[in-house]
Amino acid sequence: MGYVYMLLAAASWALIGPVSKVALAQGLTPVEVAFWRALLGGAFFIAHALALRQKLPRGRGLAGALLFGVFGVALFYLSYQLAVQAGGAALASVLLYTAPAWVALGSRAFLGQPLRAAQLALVLLTLLGVWLLAASGRGLHASFAGIGWGLVSGLAYSVYYIYGKLQFRRYAPTAIFALALPVGALALLPWVPFAGKSAAVWRALLLLSALSTYLAYWFYSLGLRRLPATQASLVATLEPVLASLLAFVWWGERFSMAGYAGAALIVLAVAASALEPGFSRRIRG
Repeated sequence: MGYVYMLLAAASWALIGPVSKVALAQGLTPVEVAFWRALLGGAFFIAHALALRQKLPRGRGLAGALLFGVFGVALFYLSYQLAVQAGGAALASVLLYTAPAWVALGSRAFLGQPLRAAQLALVLLTLLGVWLLAASGRGLHASFAGIGWGLVSGLAYSVYYIYGKLQFRRYAPTAIFALALPVGALALLPWVPFAGKSAAVWRALLLLSALSTYLAYWFYSLGLRRLPATQASLVATLEPVLASLLAFVWWGERFSMAGYAGAALIVLAVAASALEPGFSRRIRG
């Protein structure tokens, strides 16, 4: 079930691009879209936490949730948009999905999980697949700023898995996100140039917040409770594969042969992670 939940999360995240495209086409900047996604997504989690009367983190748990909002939400959202601006969407997506490598290192440092050769091989296979997929028909345009912000986005994204593994057993994930997402929105606020919005834009923002934020993070938290952090981050790399599939279905965008090969490598790495020796034993433990 952990793999099912993470697959649902990846599918929900894959809709970010198509749904955001509606708002961007109406003149909103990527940063404003990220701001509303964090703010409205946080509102859904606040309603969820209040309905279930869940206790919010306190003390060190509260400090951790606030820091998670700054680094795991605001820094992640902003650095990814800056990476796209400086180096292009293809390079940004490649560097974003260095996250499994960061998670593998962080799992050893903070969670005490062993780092084996099989895990490293699967991470490298995934990175190669993402690189081929992103470069398919579009090319990669490297710049110092693009590479730097892209690596920051991958590191910030990896915080979700390490922090979640440490805290989701102590506090309800919905209560944590009820704090972290509004904090992230507040941290993004100084960079937001607000634009006028039509009804279609508000519908897109609500869909983005409800489906690709609230439900996606909820599925993600359920999956992370059942999977080791490294395996969970590997499954999440199915997101660009699913997003590219949606682009093909909705807009007729096609892969090159390299793109198809990259998608196949990602799927292969995710499937192989479930067969890694000791995987089932670690879940039961």
